[in-house]
Amino acid sequence: MLLRKCIAACLMATALRLAAQEPQPAATLDAAAAPERWNLYYQATSIGQYHGTFNSPYSGPFSLQDYPERDVSLTTTLFFALRLEQNTVLIFDPEIAGGRGFSGVNGLANSSNGELPRVASATPKPYLARLYVSHDFGWGTEKENVESDENQLGGARPVNRYTITAGRFTVTDFFDDNRYSHDPRTQFMGWAIMYNGAWDYPADVRGYTWGWVHELHTRHFSFRYASAAMPRVANGLRFDRRIFVNRGDVFEGEYRYALRQHAGAIRLLNYENHADAGNYAQAIRQAQLTGTTPDITTTRHNGTLKYGFGVNAEQELTKNVGVFGRLGWNDGKTESFAFTAVDRLATGGASVTGAAWHRPNDTVAAEFTASGISGVHAQYLALGGHDFLIGDGRLQYAPECIPEAYYNARIIPGFFASFDVQHAANPAYNRDRGPVWIYSLRLHVEFGKKDFVH
Repeated sequence: MLLRKCIAACLMATALRLAAQEPQPAATLDAAAAPERWNLYYQATSIGQYHGTFNSPYSGPFSLQDYPERDVSLTTTLFFALRLEQNTVLIFDPEIAGGRGFSGVNGLANSSNGELPRVASATPKPYLARLYVSHDFGWGTEKENVESDENQLGGARPVNRYTITAGRFTVTDFFDDNRYSHDPRTQFMGWAIMYNGAWDYPADVRGYTWGWVHELHTRHFSFRYASAAMPRVANGLRFDRRIFVNRGDVFEGEYRYALRQHAGAIRLLNYENHADAGNYAQAIRQAQLTGTTPDITTTRHNGTLKYGFGVNAEQELTKNVGVFGRLGWNDGKTESFAFTAVDRLATGGASVTGAAWHRPNDTVAAEFTASGISGVHAQYLALGGHDFLIGDGRLQYAPECIPEAYYNARIIPGFFASFDVQHAANPAYNRDRGPVWIYSLRLHVEFGKKDFVH
């Protein structure tokens, strides 16, 4: 802990020195960069999925079902941003989500539909997705233009700034970003590829939380820290209010650069969660003493620490081709609590826009993701234990490997259709079951103030 804090302090001091050494030219902003007072955006996404039969000699309470399943999800979101003063912005996003995932969103660690983060209710329900305030503390005269977008007001922001955000949000709005894989509404849909699957990020069952985020931003470096509420129980809807005992802390450093005028970025992430969570080894010992099936929920203890690290990289090769990758690791000893059951992760892929075939707004992309778990985690599942979304009653361990590819086509401005295919080998880390082919059709609509206000 002390070493990490010292390293973080040194990195921040270095970034400040670099910022002070950079030239600070006067702002040269045209009229189009005038601060946007407010904006309003809207999106709706529906995903239909199908998988057929597959090899399944046995199954458990959290297994992917071996019979054909056809399911549909729907989300619709209103994004409202308001400038309260020059450097202060209010974000308000109400959202409606509904639909079903395969087998109640169980049976895959790298689940196939990022629009269904563990919620298996078919009835669309409204809820508050985001409600937060952000304030920039800038220094120097250099500015950068920011385009109007969802949860982002157009105008100018200081290049060198310290930003505080507080309220309700998803921490993935700020951390583990990637140009080529971060949005399941338009890009890859697998959970462990849209974000780092080994990052058990603090969130409720819908993927949101309450907390605050601190960001130090310079021309080439960004440093972020967030502290956010953890759910009261694994995959829970209610939050634990004992924030001095149970919470999620996230740290990230980002370096942006260019190779031959092609942008790239590297991000290093560390997280430390404290929750009322259980321990796999303790659950196994209890089961051996009592002759029962291990149950991690019986070992839960306030303040249990789960920690991990991630690496995230992206590189533009040409104007229309980019590559990316992520690596992830967590301790693997403590209960999978907030996101999904992945302790080890390696993923990489490429993304190509359709300019070469005169479809510049289309994208074709492919990737490969290998997920794994620790030895004690695998032993727990082999003895019949289960996490909140996987557990076949038995286990012949093998890494869960899922390649995914999609083609996203713009039909008309603001309307996109995608075809996506995934091939899940060793679902839920079990080489006795699968493989499974998963096919998806995604329809996505988006528009904003600029589309109807002149």
